[in-house]
Amino acid sequence: MHLRRCLICDHVGCCDTSPRRHATAHLHASSHPLVASGEPGQWAWCHADELVPVPR
Repeated sequence: MHLRRCLICDHVGCCDTSPRRHATAHLHASSHPLVASGEPGQWAWCHADELVPVPR
């Protein structure tokens, strides 16, 4: 199991390989499309655009 953090409100949930998939449930309940790995320095993802956000 891996943790995912919402980049809009900082909600932390389990990944899609966990039994209840809390991070995906948060996406559907909140419509917050930006998520990142729970580990610092890892990846981020935008569900709306299906892209990895690039900081400017």
